Amino acid sequence: MALGQHLGQPVLPAGQHTYDRAPLGKGDGKGGADARGSTGHEYPGACDLHVVPNLCPGAHGPSAPSGRPLASHAVSTFITRFDTTGPGVRLAVKDLIDMEGIPTTAGCKAVADEAAPAPADAHCLAGARAAGARIVGRANLHELALGVTGVNRWFGTPVNPLDPALVPGGSSSGSAVAVATGEADVAYGSDTGGSVRIPSACCGTAGLKTTWGRVSLDGVWPLSPSFDTVGPMARDVAGLLTGMTLLEPGFAVDPIPAPRIGRIRVLADPRIDEAVDRLLAASEWELVDLVVPEWEEASVAAGVLLVAEAWVSNGELLARHPDKIGEDVSSRLLLGHDVEANLAASRVVQHNWQARLDVLFDQVDFLATPTLSIFPPGFDEADDLLFARCTLPVNLAGVPALCMPVPTGGPLPTSIQLIGPAGAEERLLAAGSTLEAAAKTL
Repeated sequence: MALGQHLGQPVLPAGQHTYDRAPLGKGDGKGGADARGSTGHEYPGACDLHVVPNLCPGAHGPSAPSGRPLASHAVSTFITRFDTTGPGVRLAVKDLIDMEGIPTTAGCKAVADEAAPAPADAHCLAGARAAGARIVGRANLHELALGVTGVNRWFGTPVNPLDPALVPGGSSSGSAVAVATGEADVAYGSDTGGSVRIPSACCGTAGLKTTWGRVSLDGVWPLSPSFDTVGPMARDVAGLLTGMTLLEPGFAVDPIPAPRIGRIRVLADPRIDEAVDRLLAASEWELVDLVVPEWEEASVAAGVLLVAEAWVSNGELLARHPDKIGEDVSSRLLLGHDVEANLAASRVVQHNWQARLDVLFDQVDFLATPTLSIFPPGFDEADDLLFARCTLPVNLAGVPALCMPVPTGGPLPTSIQLIGPAGAEERLLAAGSTLEAAAKTL
């Protein structure tokens, strides 16, 4: 199958692999949540812990209206569930973030079969532990975080609460479903090419892709280290604020009284464009239409670099266990094995794209696009998300982006993506609260 059929654009992987981009944003890149979790924390005991077994293909629950079998919701949203009570925030943690004493599976049989209990928490859990958050489970994901549909052959597929016939999106599928269904107040997801924003858009929830380097990745299973980020997911912007205060104690919003928005036009379903435009108009912010021809080139370059680094991170695992990694993920990893031609050129594009965004952010406070150019697809059309994501240029630049649902007047919401400069999470969430209020008037 052609390269672009896997990734939505031409992607040419690695020969030389350098992760040399300096962290963007505030502080030392660990966002105030970098202290290793104390071993004094109380962890679920054997009587409180329910480990969901691996599912083989065909071990599914109810059928979708289309007749396609769906994984049982109770099983597939979480890979591991914890029984927990108390007043703390209910937190779902994507199962590629280490928790002390619990094996990390990365949603992959090859990893799960070899996994030992993690010796320590990932650094990004320190704030949640200190705040008394109740971790309700290890959320399911697209295997190795290398996929946009959320379909997982080993652990089942989380059920999209908007319509079970639609994919939940990935890779942070379980995290999005957990907050959408009320099984968690906040979830942690990871975002390398859109993995917080895509499932949030598919499930009608909110997500925040953080500035690269702001939240520590120590103890997080790597995919593409120069793109990987951890960020919060929730039903609404208030939940994202709660999530950021767990990731970064002391976090607070920083409103801009009258932000100026640069509207970037991408090829999208007209109903999606109209809904995004209506919401922005209702905000009464100043709007400027921007022509950004570099957008598509940035998407291509991001795909090149992402798959190259994914091979470095997980190629050895595939070599050892080719039968324990799903075919879709294996084929994407193999793209990074031999093809090297455009890697250096993609780094040049990345540098130029970051400089271009610096210029744009001198003109406007935020950039706005749809999160997806289509509505969530059914399972037979799931790979259309590869072409429909408007997320990769954000990862290439390393800047933060907020996504949140937008009413369309039809049965499904769409999602807006608001992009800010490095370190602008405080301003993005303040703006998101304004957009959320405006959406209620539509």
